Amino acid sequence: MKIKPYLTLCLLFTLLISCKKKNQAETDKIYRFNESITLNGEQRNYLLNLPPNYYETNNLSLVIAMHGGGGNAAQFEKTSLLTQKANTSNFIVVYPDGIPSPLGIATWNAGLCCGYAVNSNTNDVAFISALIDKLLANYKINPKKVYATGHSNGGMMAYRLASELSHKIAAIGVSACTMVTNQPLKAIRAVPIVHIHSLLDKNVPIEGGLGIGPSGVNYPAVLTGLQAWATYNNCPAMQKVVSKNNNYTLTKWNNCTNNTHIEYYLSNDGGHAWAGGLKGSAMGDEPSKTLNTNDLIWNFFQQYQL
Repeated sequence: MKIKPYLTLCLLFTLLISCKKKNQAETDKIYRFNESITLNGEQRNYLLNLPPNYYETNNLSLVIAMHGGGGNAAQFEKTSLLTQKANTSNFIVVYPDGIPSPLGIATWNAGLCCGYAVNSNTNDVAFISALIDKLLANYKINPKKVYATGHSNGGMMAYRLASELSHKIAAIGVSACTMVTNQPLKAIRAVPIVHIHSLLDKNVPIEGGLGIGPSGVNYPAVLTGLQAWATYNNCPAMQKVVSKNNNYTLTKWNNCTNNTHIEYYLSNDGGHAWAGGLKGSAMGDEPSKTLNTNDLIWNFFQQYQL
């Protein structure tokens, strides 16, 4: 009988410790997390940033930001400047890492591209799906306002997610990429898309073909993917150039199913880079100075939810 109070105290102490760990982020107001998910025996890492007023608000948007081939979460955060945009505009941004090759080169399995992720048939759709589920369960995210963006190979991955995770992702915004899915589109709803590209991009040329990068992929033309989505989204007319000047051209497909739209910005400056950001590497192209990808995608995302 004398053991019971002792056991009760131990149980209470254990519960208190558990609660302390569970609420540590809330109590200490932690805003940055380096975390991971184990999927099919593989550890997949990601970097999460919460905006400054996260602990005083609810129902925040989530933007999934995927780096280009050979990049990583920390590099993409630094060069895209997307965290600064997230902090000022009050949304959560997560930077997942692609699967690393034995040499440490991380890529995404977007279908036909790229690298080790394709060769190993990595299930990156399952990874992003599990990541969304985990973040929805643990953070104050509106499940109707989850969006995907990415640069180059990361943008190609966003196109694949639009097809295969349209029940979880409200819209996508992509940079310097083209759609390389190797399966027919199978989205269960019309998916809004904004695509930003440079006329001078030689890594992923807008007309398609082999770029100067190491992927070795014969890329489809950018308009091939956009037209496929325009057809899939039941856009009633051909694309329409709505703005053209010395800096860029904006083409739109309007009044698609559920009042969705497709927008295609083509800058006359820059190269294979995140417009408005920093160079992706010391040897990388200069970003466009006339367009700002962060502003364009966020303004676009705010128009849509599931």
